Amino acid sequence: MRILHTSDWHLGRSFHRENLLDAQAAFIDHLVETVRAERVDAVAVSGDLYDRALPPVDAVRLLDEALRRIRGTGARAVLISGNHDSMARLDYGSGLFDAAGVHLRSSLEGVGAPVVLDDAHGPVAFYGIPYLEPEIARRHWGLQGRGHPAVLGHAMDLVRADLAERPRGTRSVVLSHAFVTGGAPSDSERDIAVGGAAHVPASLFDGADYVALGHLHGRQRMSDRVRYSGSPLAYSFSEERHVKGSWLVEIDRSGAVRADFAEAPVPRPLARLSGRLEDLVAGAEWEGYTGHWLQVTLTDPVRPAFPMDRLRERFPHVLNLEFAPEGAPDRDDPEWARGNRDRPGPELVMDFVDWARGEGACDEEQELVQAAFEELRAREASA
Repeated sequence: MRILHTSDWHLGRSFHRENLLDAQAAFIDHLVETVRAERVDAVAVSGDLYDRALPPVDAVRLLDEALRRIRGTGARAVLISGNHDSMARLDYGSGLFDAAGVHLRSSLEGVGAPVVLDDAHGPVAFYGIPYLEPEIARRHWGLQGRGHPAVLGHAMDLVRADLAERPRGTRSVVLSHAFVTGGAPSDSERDIAVGGAAHVPASLFDGADYVALGHLHGRQRMSDRVRYSGSPLAYSFSEERHVKGSWLVEIDRSGAVRADFAEAPVPRPLARLSGRLEDLVAGAEWEGYTGHWLQVTLTDPVRPAFPMDRLRERFPHVLNLEFAPEGAPDRDDPEWARGNRDRPGPELVMDFVDWARGEGACDEEQELVQAAFEELRAREASA
C-alpha cells in the first residue's frame, strides 16, 4: 500500500502578518499531483489541519477543496485533529464522510477503532489518535497516571488490543499528534507541556508497522517506522533550513516499510541577516537575499532612524526587525539583572529610552517620567 504522510497544514495561518493562503493552496496543488503521479492509495494527515479552533472561512474552503481533490484521484484520506484544531468541530459529520472515503478521527471514543483499507495483499488498519489533552483523556478513560505518556500509552493499548483480534497478517498504520522524545522542535509549535509530562518515547508506539506523526514542524526520522513529516510550509524563521514536504511510504505484504521524501514547493525562501544598517543596504554580499522573507538583526551601536523603510528599499520582503547593539550589555546576564535590581524606576526608564531611540530623554520627558512615578508612589501609600 502506498501512503502519503503529511501533517501540520495550519490552514489560515499567517507568517509575520504575511497571508499564506495562496502558498497553502499551492501546496495542495502539489500534494494532489503527487498523489496522482505516485498512485497513492491513502493520504494520512496527522493533525493541525487548521491553525486555530475557529478557522477563517477561506481556510475551511481550502480544506474542503483539498479533500474533494484527493478523493478525485481515487485515494482515501485519513485525518486526525491536532492541538490547534477543535476535536468536536472536526468530528462533526465524520460518520457521513466515512461513506465518501474521507475518514476523520477526532474523538476519544474512536481511538482503537480503525479505518480498514485493502490492497492486493490484504487489509491495512489505520488507527487515528487525535491530539489528547492529558486531563480530559485521563478523566474520560478513568486513568490513574497523568501526562501525555499515560494517555497515549492507554491509546496504544487500545490499538494493540484491536489489532490482536484482527486476521493474522493485518498491517497497521498509526496517526498520532504528539511530541516524541528526541524530536527537534522549532519556534512555531504551540507548547503542549500542560497536564504532566509532554514528551513520549518512540517505544510507546511499538507494534505498529508505520507511525505517521504530527506536531513538530521539521521532517524527522525517529526510526524506520516512526517519522514526522513536518509542516508543508515554514511558519517561523527557525525553520529556514528545513526541507518541507511529505513522506511517500510503501508498506509491503510483510509490513516492511520504505519511505521517500516528496519535497514541496517553496513560496519564498527564508533567511536571517545580521549587521549594521549601512552595510546591509549597500554590501554586495547581500544581493542574493533581495527575494527572501527576512528577519534582520541590526547591530548598530545607536538605533538608526526609520530602519525598516531603509531596509525595504533593498529587501522588499523584510518581515521582522530586531536590535542587538554592538557592545550592549546582555539583558539575560544574571549579573546585569542583579546590578539593576535596586536602581530607581525613572533611571531604568531613561536607560530604555536611550537604548530604544539612540539618544537620551529631554528635560521635559524626564520631568514627566519622574511625576508619573511620584503619582504611583502616592497611590500605593494611600491604598
